[in-house]
Amino acid sequence: MERLKNLRFLILLVLAALLGLFLAQAVSQVWPAPQVTFTSLNGEKIPIDTLHGKVVLVNFWATSCTGCIREMPRLTDTYRKYRAQGLETIAVAMSYDPPNYVLNYTEKNSLPFVVALDVQGTIAQAFGDVSVTPTTFVIDKRGNIIKRIVGEPDFAQLDQLIEKKLAASVGV
Repeated sequence: MERLKNLRFLILLVLAALLGLFLAQAVSQVWPAPQVTFTSLNGEKIPIDTLHGKVVLVNFWATSCTGCIREMPRLTDTYRKYRAQGLETIAVAMSYDPPNYVLNYTEKNSLPFVVALDVQGTIAQAFGDVSVTPTTFVIDKRGNIIKRIVGEPDFAQLDQLIEKKLAASVGV
């Protein structure tokens, strides 16, 4: 009888541990980035899987979005600060943003990172139907989305996360 009691307790303990692991993973909200191909303003095709091994910011924005325009200099600074360490930034213009507006803004402000057009809205859809701008995704070196930021980021927190993920090995 005592052995049966101990066995039940052991089974409950194992189930509780498994539930804890499941909940910890769910709370961390880590999921694989969608397998998309970005098309830059100059027509270059960039499959997302070619960015494995880098930390990637994917920023959905529009030239008509005041928050997007306000955050763009900080995104530029962040990119310049960390690009040599392996940060890649891709600014994805929303489908409703006229391509000539995007091109004019990009050239006028000398954006140093890839600016991609999402003319059909398929990239925004693949990232969970993004409709609010700005929305930024942080992708780790293994290709997993580790953070979704709706609105302007807290750049101090974003920098800390980027530094942590840049320092991590690909296997971590």
